[in-house]
Amino acid sequence: MKTSIATVSISGGFADKLAAIAEAGFDGIEIFENDLVAFDGSPADAGKMARDAGLAITLFQPFRDFEGLPEPQRSRAFDRAERKFDVMHELGTELMLVCSSVSPVALGGIDRAAADFRELGERAARRGLRVGYEALAWGKHVNDHRDAWEIVRRADHPNIGLILDSFHTLARRIDVSSIRSIPKDKIFIVQLADAPAIDMDLLYWSRHFRNMPGEGDLPVREFMQAVSATGYDGYLSLEIFNDAFRGGAARAIAIDGRRSLVNLMDQVHRAEPALQVTLPEMPDRVAVHGVEFVEFATDRAGAAELDRFLHGLGFGHCGLHVSKSVALYRQGKINIVVNTEKEGFAHSSFLVHGTSVCAIGLKVEDAQATVERARLLGAEPFEQPVGSGELLIPAIRGVGGSLLYFIDDKSELSRVWDVEFRPLKGNAALLADGLTRVDHVGQTMDHGEMLTWLLFYTSIFQTRKAPLVDVIDPSGIVRSQAIENDDGSLRLTLNGAGNRRTLAGHFIAESFGSNVQHLAFACDDIFSTAAALKARGFEPLQMSPNYYDDVEARFGLEPELADRLRDHNMLYDRDDFGEYFQLYAPTWGEGFIFEIVERRGNYTGYGASNAPFRIAAQKRHMRPAGMPRL
Repeated sequence: MKTSIATVSISGGFADKLAAIAEAGFDGIEIFENDLVAFDGSPADAGKMARDAGLAITLFQPFRDFEGLPEPQRSRAFDRAERKFDVMHELGTELMLVCSSVSPVALGGIDRAAADFRELGERAARRGLRVGYEALAWGKHVNDHRDAWEIVRRADHPNIGLILDSFHTLARRIDVSSIRSIPKDKIFIVQLADAPAIDMDLLYWSRHFRNMPGEGDLPVREFMQAVSATGYDGYLSLEIFNDAFRGGAARAIAIDGRRSLVNLMDQVHRAEPALQVTLPEMPDRVAVHGVEFVEFATDRAGAAELDRFLHGLGFGHCGLHVSKSVALYRQGKINIVVNTEKEGFAHSSFLVHGTSVCAIGLKVEDAQATVERARLLGAEPFEQPVGSGELLIPAIRGVGGSLLYFIDDKSELSRVWDVEFRPLKGNAALLADGLTRVDHVGQTMDHGEMLTWLLFYTSIFQTRKAPLVDVIDPSGIVRSQAIENDDGSLRLTLNGAGNRRTLAGHFIAESFGSNVQHLAFACDDIFSTAAALKARGFEPLQMSPNYYDDVEARFGLEPELADRLRDHNMLYDRDDFGEYFQLYAPTWGEGFIFEIVERRGNYTGYGASNAPFRIAAQKRHMRPAGMPRL
């Protein structure tokens, strides 16, 4: 598989873009004309820089408004093309993209356009160049790849071919099966982009909302299956116009791009194994069976605070690490690890972020296969020295530099709690208030990072994304994207903050970066759990009394249920499939959230309609500025 990306897809100056693209492992670049015009060197300099970075220049683009013009515009278009051919020679590339005309003076007619391209092909051939024709989704006369192919077919010139762009085809919902009959040698390059499903003007949609394959809602896999069926084995190139990417980190966007292409072609191969797809051998997306543990990094004072907090939630301090200053707390199938080591990764995390979640352990089908797939998709494996008697648990870097560890049942990793922890007899049995497992983990990040981590999780694990939800904070909107597996044993919410005045934004600012902000624990009977916790001295987050009058009227609740909700400061939601009950602890530290939930029936959401009310309550509880608190 040969990969390429257009320079317009990422931010920065020309040299910065080349460095990021090369580091991410791409084979080539498309040079977008604006990037060349803004470059302060010559085209020859740009070409040398690309080659020195190990990158082929796969394409120079775009050449606009060429075909079907009346005179004198037609002659001028050919003169413009000759000048661009000069630039291409200096750059050291032999393929130019011509997009279908949007000129108001362009004339229709497939034969007229074919004649123009036949003459352009003659001129290109004299210089050893090729020209690819692309149908823009908003082209004046040609906006369908089938018409573009017919023009190329009638031009009947070896130096004139077709450029296929997934966005232009899929945005217009054109049947991709028509691609399968196109001769592979007439497809000069394939450009790929995804996009969220938005009903808007095609040009505006394309220029501002494209994203990497797998980050949006278009059927890009089906498009690539059709392309692969032709036998095409040329470059797969990303052409992404996205406002957020233009302001993002070039290196991260480039890594996302390479990851998206590898994941896409892996999915193409698995969907249609008969197709010839050149890829490194890699494991399939890995099944996850739940959150095995959550690890906090802290110091002694933070550990004492966590101990009191977890004790109040019914967790038992049930184990100590055999060689490290690490404590284990457990309730049901929930394992909370508190690490107060003074060296190693957890300590480094604490020095940067303060008391915070430094790692999550996931129960997977195959731990080694998980790391191998993640590595091939550009994730960074992690390993640090282990002590005597400890297990080497496979891990990769995750959100905000935190770690994802992987435990499976097919190796000695399944015995990690017996091998690495010395039990504290009696403590686990003393406490238990009905919490059964981790329902979901909320990771808070800058809004611009959300697509990166969406692609990360969905490409490595057998997960799917839920619809994007707006979480209303009194100080702004937080975008929330849930990622789930089929049985609900893994639920992650990615929460993108747009400003630091929101609760999510405050957490990022005060914790110095993206991280886990929210842990939700499931129970089977939330009223029983709430009563037991109350007897233990637990004080829930205090909700406004107005909430209960509203929720009773909104859902038509029986007064008895409304009173029970009010008595426990509990939140309620309902959809077509079931009910959802939420009980929050007061915000902890700089906005960390502990939540207890019960799902009844097949409720699929996360209580988004309650977000404005619980966030207002959480902000009331937050410490005033300047007041010390862990």
